Amino acid sequence: MFGKLVHLGIDAVLISVFLAGLKRNTGLTPKLASVPNKDIRQLVRSYLEFGEYAFDFAVVICGRSSSFERQR
Repeated sequence: MFGKLVHLGIDAVLISVFLAGLKRNTGLTPKLASVPNKDIRQLVRSYLEFGEYAFDFAVVICGRSSSFERQR
């Protein structure tokens, strides 16, 4: 049971990070105005903000690694 919860949590983080990368590269983001409930809208907003934080964290970690190089 605990393993399944961890798996679902990691999947949720990966989806959030994917959406953050999509926003950074294309400007596309979920339309939160279409969520009718204010509390759920805020929960989704927090979820997406966490994805951006995790995305930034991954960029910093990869930027410090010798296994990655920046190409422009």
